[in-house]
Amino acid sequence: MEQLEFFQVPSPCVGVCSLDDKGYCRGCMRKREERFRWLEMTAAEQLHVIKLCQQRYRRKMAAGKQAAQSHEEPDSPQQELF
Repeated sequence: MEQLEFFQVPSPCVGVCSLDDKGYCRGCMRKREERFRWLEMTAAEQLHVIKLCQQRYRRKMAAGKQAAQSHEEPDSPQQELF
């Protein structure tokens, strides 16, 4: 979906609009207030929200990696074939 070009800062919306367990949009990582106020914000505020979303996304990915590693089964010892 393309953004209209008359906005200074394009919306980070990617069209995946559902909330995670912390209340952030799963698609763009904005809080409800940030989504609803987007058009009222100054360009500086919008850029700040985008930086916050990037930080949230990185934290979410790091937490997901840690969770995946903690659920991995330890390597089983190899059996000798001869």
